[in-house]
Amino acid sequence: MNQCLLQFFRIALHILVYAPILVIQPLNGQAPRREFRGVWVSTVANIDWPSKPGLNSLEQQQEIVEILERHRRNGINAIILQVRPSADAIYSSSLEPWSRYLTGAQGKAPDPFYDPLQYWIEEAHRRGMELHAWFNPYRIKLSLREELSEDHIIHAHPEWSFNYGSKAYFSPANPEVWGYLRSVVLDVVKRYDVDAIHFDDYFYPYEIRGEELPDSTDFAAYGGDFYPGQIDQWRRHNVDTVIQILSRTIKEEKPWVKFGISPFGVWRNRAEDPRGSETSAGTSNYDGLYADVIHWQREGWIDYLMPQLYWRDDHPAADFSTLAHWWNDFGYGRSMYVGLAPYRIDSKSEYRLWRKDKFFLQQIDIIRSCEGLDGFGFFSSHHFFREDLLSLNRKLQKKYCSTAALVPPMPWIDGEAPGAPFNLRVEGNALVWDVEEFENEMDRARFFVVYRYELNEERFLKKVENILMITGEKNLRFENGIRPGIFRVAALDRLNNESQLSQMLKVQ
Repeated sequence: MNQCLLQFFRIALHILVYAPILVIQPLNGQAPRREFRGVWVSTVANIDWPSKPGLNSLEQQQEIVEILERHRRNGINAIILQVRPSADAIYSSSLEPWSRYLTGAQGKAPDPFYDPLQYWIEEAHRRGMELHAWFNPYRIKLSLREELSEDHIIHAHPEWSFNYGSKAYFSPANPEVWGYLRSVVLDVVKRYDVDAIHFDDYFYPYEIRGEELPDSTDFAAYGGDFYPGQIDQWRRHNVDTVIQILSRTIKEEKPWVKFGISPFGVWRNRAEDPRGSETSAGTSNYDGLYADVIHWQREGWIDYLMPQLYWRDDHPAADFSTLAHWWNDFGYGRSMYVGLAPYRIDSKSEYRLWRKDKFFLQQIDIIRSCEGLDGFGFFSSHHFFREDLLSLNRKLQKKYCSTAALVPPMPWIDGEAPGAPFNLRVEGNALVWDVEEFENEMDRARFFVVYRYELNEERFLKKVENILMITGEKNLRFENGIRPGIFRVAALDRLNNESQLSQMLKVQ
């Protein structure tokens, strides 16, 4: 029995025996030093940001800062920002119109003008957080009633799209769509300092009972060597091809930009495939969405998976623990995170296990017990501002994420650490340091880890309890003066490789 499974059974037994007096503790007594902690910020339908369309630029920026500060206090180190909710943009683009969720009208720029994506990047990086640019690749309209701006690409190429249910989509089968998606993603990678390109679970649309996907014309045109009975394989081939194209495009332009996918939580059920999970989900990535995400991870086309395990631990069809341990075994040497559902914590929830945040926090314990799981992401941001989640905020800040965490590195992209900061000094109420500048972007320091030790310390280890702050600036300011201690600083490069510690600075 592997260590991950053994630890799970210990937790389960403890819950069964001591449920009435259970006190949740991280398995090792403290949070790990390396852990991905993300949060999704949805822009579609104004789920998370902006809180409503039509806010002026200053109001939008104030909300950005409030969101970042809340999540920084909660220990988050990565923002997954939806930059293309419906074939539109929350950034300045010559390819797609401004999103309706900014101003209320598609194609209308923020007033006064600013670039929201650039602002998000700058403010996230200042706080030592990564910014992952989240794209919905195929959705054009959330509702067929929506009006598209006059310059929308689909007016010039109606053959690129189809309607399914109440929504409109780009065809995943059309090679011209592949090229267009490549152009859209490449535009962002080229012009913005994003840390990753991120897709969620929307590939082919979720099945609508009684309604066939309207892609028979595309199959006749682009089916190639696939026989009529192989339409499912053909659909998976189409999505595979887009992922391969984008993977190659991203790495050729900026090798350090990651490519991550957050799929639906079930790859396949065991009933359909002996490699599948012990679940009975009504749909799956492979059979319902035509997204063979395990294949992408195995082939190295992507850098991380973050399956959305949005179920309680006793769900009859797809319970959390079963799936967390299943995904744990399919990292293939790449990063594997887990998507969690704080939105389930609701006083009106019909499920007992979602009414108290301790059951949700147990999921973090399970993730941390599995060697193949490197962190988690929360869906989604605005729930952390709800009264129902105030207790969860406190527990993250005081216990589960009370110490800062470094994002795990990705040595298959780059494993060489940057040079250590130097000339550490005090200037007024700030620690200040210098770093060596390099022409090669992969060699540059991007974030900094400030460590503080007691004055009587003689060994200076990079222990999590000594991390004072992770910052994107070359200084750390203290509002009430610098507390006495010994300070040392390490640099992180774009792949979160950590340098050696700087020389020590003693502040008495």
